[in-house]
Amino acid sequence: MAERLSARAVVTALADDATFAELPAPIRNSRPDGPLAWPGYDDSRARAAERTGEQESVVCGTARVGGTRAVLIAFEFGFLGGSLGERTGDRLEAACTYARERRFPVVPLVATGGSRMQEGMLALTQLQRVARQSALTREAGLAQVAVLRDPTTGGGWATLGAGADVVLALPGAQVGFAGSRVRPADADPAAYTAEAQVIAGAADTVVRPEELRGTLGRWLRLLTCPSTTPAPTPEPLGETAVLPATGWDAVRRARSPRRPRAAAYLDAYFTDRVAISGDRCGGTDPEGMLCGFGTHGGRTVAYAAQTGTATRPAGYRTAARLIRLADRLGIPVLTLVDTPGAANDAEAERQGAGAAIADLFGAVASARTPVTTLVIGEGGSGGALALAAPGNTWATPDSYFSVIAPELAAAILKRPPREVEPTADQLRIRPQDLVELGVIRGTVGG
Repeated sequence: MAERLSARAVVTALADDATFAELPAPIRNSRPDGPLAWPGYDDSRARAAERTGEQESVVCGTARVGGTRAVLIAFEFGFLGGSLGERTGDRLEAACTYARERRFPVVPLVATGGSRMQEGMLALTQLQRVARQSALTREAGLAQVAVLRDPTTGGGWATLGAGADVVLALPGAQVGFAGSRVRPADADPAAYTAEAQVIAGAADTVVRPEELRGTLGRWLRLLTCPSTTPAPTPEPLGETAVLPATGWDAVRRARSPRRPRAAAYLDAYFTDRVAISGDRCGGTDPEGMLCGFGTHGGRTVAYAAQTGTATRPAGYRTAARLIRLADRLGIPVLTLVDTPGAANDAEAERQGAGAAIADLFGAVASARTPVTTLVIGEGGSGGALALAAPGNTWATPDSYFSVIAPELAAAILKRPPREVEPTADQLRIRPQDLVELGVIRGTVGG
């Protein structure tokens, strides 16, 4: 179990010195013992207030975190289990409204057991209020970065937590829609942890407490720096600037194990970067797609980069998530194309490969923020094209782009193996061929 700090202790640990300013709490006149006249509810609230020093289960205010001003929403688990009631909803709505009026990002520091039993359905409907505030904040183009503390369960997880743009979690935190008292008796407790949610693609990363302030500060800085200027094309990292002589030479060079991959390009391009992970519907593809935000030339650029392996459905969905987030925040995007093609095994089909690729095509096609693409290796069919920016795609000298791999093209055309290399020439897949055909804008370093 993660250490449970009070709401104010968490705020103190994260905020720059002396920058936290609490927002005034909205006033609500309630009947004795709340809206349901629940016997003893007022006494329970009074005991919670005496024990914690708080009047509600959330503390809301503004602070600088790593130099960026944000609205912090810190849950006090000691106050009735950090549960949501009508007054909680009032505070959350007021905090989000304040953030939109002043163009501040929102940081929910979640630690809650869910909705408050003593207020019944009126407590549960606060989730609709919270969801609306989150949607309005999203529409306003403001970032929401959640920190999952222990525990994060019920409606708090299903709104402020899982609904955030970026989800950070403390190690060992209990995270799940079902709280510990309502799960099946034989449920595996390991499934209800921060670590499990990262594996399932529902959270981005687990952050150690001593690193949380710096990590959160970097995220806020990167997500609050919009720009209308396209991301510059990276410089090529290959061993030669000479363009390939034949189609098969292009294929051979792109498949060389010595050719630089995405990680090398990202390291050379960004002075610092942070990664998102997961498609938010049960999957990750850490071996096939790298996504996140970084600093290049003093400004933020988002990136989605294929790693040279067959991209899985979760990788496409994560890239689509990245591009839509960057689009909402006004941040330019860099994509790196490098895949022999989309994963085509039976499991990929069961995971919705076609729908995932279609979703990425749609995200790129509808993006208002500028997208820049560099083909750094293999451009294998539609699984590669889905990540490419129409009208702003470039290629390195050690790359190719093809309707399908030459071997497969020969097989489809019923040609013998000896015809693979001539087929590669006929497909016109070299970078210079692609420029001549108008498929890409140009080559870099060639």
